[in-house]
Amino acid sequence: MTIRTDIQDGVALVTLDRPERHNAVDLGTAAELAAVWRDFRFDDAVRAAVVTGAGGRAFCTGIDRSVDVPQPASPYSLDDPMIRIGPKANDLWKPVVAAVDGMACGGAFYLLGEAEFIVASENSTFFDPHTTYGMVSAYEAIYMAQRMPLGEVARMSLMGTAERLGARRAHEIGLVSELTAPGAAAEAALRCAAVLAAQPTEAVQGTVRALWATKEAARTQALAHAPQLIALGNLPPERQAELFAARKRQRDGSQDQ
Repeated sequence: MTIRTDIQDGVALVTLDRPERHNAVDLGTAAELAAVWRDFRFDDAVRAAVVTGAGGRAFCTGIDRSVDVPQPASPYSLDDPMIRIGPKANDLWKPVVAAVDGMACGGAFYLLGEAEFIVASENSTFFDPHTTYGMVSAYEAIYMAQRMPLGEVARMSLMGTAERLGARRAHEIGLVSELTAPGAAAEAALRCAAVLAAQPTEAVQGTVRALWATKEAARTQALAHAPQLIALGNLPPERQAELFAARKRQRDGSQDQ
């Protein structure tokens, strides 16, 4: 199992538990996350949830690069295991707080984009590596455009690995609602979730649904374009792999100097 869940006093702590891979999501992890959110819909012991990553170095770094996801030949369809990893994608309307310690990048935005709000430690960073590796940032950019000023999303999405958004700046622009000391994000998020769990759950879930309704139409229309944009704009997988390998060699070489 790569997902740990702990339920206490109405709050579920959901932990991505692949610290050796910076909590990157493989196919098994994606399926586990989707199952967790679906199960919570029927579990009256869960009234709020916190999602975080193990190890302290990363919340999540997106899809695991070792995952092979066969794709149909049509540019009008896309098989993306990440689109089902978030709570809203699984019809869960109990509130979810994200707790970020360390890196959150790329596919992590599928989770952050579907949380009610984000608590992050001061050493956290947010970035989107897609363009650096010849990939279109579609779903990720759309999710973040619901949470950040457009210019900030554009800068992060287009700059790729050349730039990272620090936690303090993320707090200033409203992406992060609370900053904590390193290692303390989950504890702070759990305190918030405890307050949410103590409220009448029908009223809380109705408020969550109302909040998401305010932007649902625009988000749904934007996401509908994502598969075609990715299919038309992505470099072939082998070229992406070359860019990734070259970047890794460059990074490893700089560390040796």
